[in-house]
Amino acid sequence: MGTQKTKIVVADPTTLGLFGLAIVTLVASSQKLGITEGLAFVLPWALLLGGVAQLIAAMFDFKHNNLFGSTAFAAYGLFWVGMGMSWLIKLGCFGETLANAVDVKQLGFVFVGYLMLTVVFVISALKMSKAMFILLSLIVVLFLSLALDTFGCGHFWHSVAAYSELAISLLTFYVLAAKYLNSFFEKDILCVGKPLCK
Repeated sequence: MGTQKTKIVVADPTTLGLFGLAIVTLVASSQKLGITEGLAFVLPWALLLGGVAQLIAAMFDFKHNNLFGSTAFAAYGLFWVGMGMSWLIKLGCFGETLANAVDVKQLGFVFVGYLMLTVVFVISALKMSKAMFILLSLIVVLFLSLALDTFGCGHFWHSVAAYSELAISLLTFYVLAAKYLNSFFEKDILCVGKPLCK
């Protein structure tokens, strides 16, 4: 008997991953901008929407053989899980020993690492839409400003991080709306711009 291959078709997970990014950056920016206080209610959204939602999107993008989507959603999803865990340590949830051993500059090196990864994504975004190129460029600005703020280069960088994070959230909401509506109606409802490079 011959073998038969079965292909399981799954929906494009991009909008779920983008929603996770949009929500967590919106909530986190509200804290950086001083509109809200503390991390207590940032944590669940960082872990569940920033982390779990993007990791689910990454898993299905791997099934779609989408190298960019799977890598980006997995990397950024794990970033938010890591940030959530870091905040829990800082808040003393894992005991005083860990809380007292915190060196915030270690996070600065995490931000530098993610900055370098995002620069790679920006280069690949030249072949995507203009909206994705701008979105990823804003994420570069965010990681640069987070790193400089963490290394003590001035409060100015904290403000840059706050406003760039808010801009990321708003643009991500637009990109996910375009992705969802354009796919749902099978025509261009919202424009995201043609690629800068073919």
